[in-house]
This record gives sequence, structure tokens and C-alpha cells, in this order.
Amino acid sequence: MPNILIKVPTGAFNQTQRQQLLRSVSDVAMINEHMGSAPQQRALCWALVEEVQAAEWLCGGMDPHARFVPCMVTVKVPAGVLDAPMRQRYVRELHAAIQASLMADDQRQLLSSIQIQDVVDGTWGANGDIWYLADFTRAAGYGHL
Repeated sequence: MPNILIKVPTGAFNQTQRQQLLRSVSDVAMINEHMGSAPQQRALCWALVEEVQAAEWLCGGMDPHARFVPCMVTVKVPAGVLDAPMRQRYVRELHAAIQASLMADDQRQLLSSIQIQDVVDGTWGANGDIWYLADFTRAAGYGHL
């Protein structure tokens, strides 16, 4: 049951690319978290693209947009869902999904900063209730737990 926030500079992705980005990132998340395939299980994967004005985004104190496409991703997952090898694969595949969403002829390099954050058991509220790993496992159908 990830919550995924993707921050990109305004205009770095057109509407079609943003939709592809959301679908690709969601697919990567559901595969890497071993979520079930039922529609109600897949509905627990939330992804959001937030555009930030390019003028408000610096890398190393400099405007990166002519040569780079910076992208910040925060993935919140229930603690206990991922181990270290799963995290490595998840990050690699998220980066590839973002890269694949850029225009084929875009010569700029993708710079991704991806944080996978464990939400401590008993601190995630869903629909007015506190959920625990067992609740997430039942709802999301985590195949490995």
C-alpha cells in the first residue's frame, strides 16, 4: 500500500507522459511490494505527480533544466514490507520507469532522488482507523508476508 509522491519541474513531462509515469511507477510499486492483483488490492497503490515551477528548483545552486531533468520521489510503505534487496530493485526500477516516461528524443539526463520511507507500524491512518502490518497484508495481499 504505497503512497508515492513524484515531484518534477513544470513542463518536464507533458500530460501523456505524466499519465504514463503514474502508470509505470504504480506498476513498479505493485510488483516490488508483491501486492495482489485484485482491483481492490491495486487501488491501495496511490501515486501523485506534483509539478514544481522550474525557476524554484536548483541543483547545486544552479539551474539544471537545460541539461538535466531532476525528479524527487518519496515512497511511503508500511514497515516490514521491504527488505534491503527489494529496496534496491525497487529504486532501480522506479528510475527506469521515470526514464521511460521522458520523450524519446529528450537529450537531457534524468537525475532521480528516490526515498523509500518505512511508516512505523501503528502510525498509518486509513479511512479513520490506525492500520498495522497485518491489516495492510490482508488488504494489499502482500504475496511474501
